[in-house]
Amino acid sequence: MELSGKAPAGRFGEVVLPHLGDALSLARWLTGNATDAEDVVQEACLKAHAGIGTYAGGNARAWLLTIVRNTSYSWLARNRPRNVVVVGDMTDLDELATGYGNDAPFANGPEAALIAKSDHAALEAAIAALPHPFREVIVLRDVNDLAYREIAAVLDLPLGTVMSRLARARAALISKLGGKS
Repeated sequence: MELSGKAPAGRFGEVVLPHLGDALSLARWLTGNATDAEDVVQEACLKAHAGIGTYAGGNARAWLLTIVRNTSYSWLARNRPRNVVVVGDMTDLDELATGYGNDAPFANGPEAALIAKSDHAALEAAIAALPHPFREVIVLRDVNDLAYREIAAVLDLPLGTVMSRLARARAALISKLGGKS
């Protein structure tokens, strides 16, 4: 679809607005809470709007997430001391958490809820403990469901680096959570 003939407001609506959910999700992971993430996404949207004329087409989602990522780091540098550890918002990982299935005994009972909550907390702690480059690729791949090429574009890394970081991040999570590889 050719977007270059669109007015800036219409082009912004087509390029940016469909990806705001992913932008907010990434910002929540990078800032550690929803309120700060909203501030970051608002600032990123202003930057995207200002730069929409220079958007040359291609992957709009990767373009916006790159802006959100860079804006998050700028925002964190301005608003947080360096010794603060950023922990993501686990609400985005609900789809990733493995359930016990409806045919398991007490699948919807209080025992299952406690197990799920415990698993959720363990996953959150394991992701938070990952080194930042590994946590970033896990969030972009497994939360935002970006393809490897999109992640490479967002992080400005070679595809092989993205793949190796993701493999190492997943191995670290498996090791931390006590699973078998």
